[in-house]
Amino acid sequence: MDRRVQKVAILMQTELHRSVSLHELAKSVNLSDSRLRHLFKIETGRSPCDFLKAIRMQRAKELCEGTFLSIKEIMGRVGIRDPSHFVREFEKTYGLSPARFRAAYGVAHREWRLATLANR
Repeated sequence: MDRRVQKVAILMQTELHRSVSLHELAKSVNLSDSRLRHLFKIETGRSPCDFLKAIRMQRAKELCEGTFLSIKEIMGRVGIRDPSHFVREFEKTYGLSPARFRAAYGVAHREWRLATLANR
């Protein structure tokens, strides 16, 4: 993978909690916005925006599954400020709202299932 695209991908992951513009990302690797967009698409198969959305949703899923953080706290950790946008994107990606996903697959659900199985 092109080292500049790799650097931008790492920057996106480490700065997930904040809004980083395409211009800022391009500037960090000395490229124009359009050149970064082009290289990123060639190297990853996704636009920078789609790549960022995917890693945000993946991290949100991990936090829903493995923590007791509130949905609002999860939104903050993945850099999404609008609750309706977050819920819509999460449902589009995983087929369930974050709350329903957590109820079905989260830590509390797993602990409940383990307790139920232990009591049999």
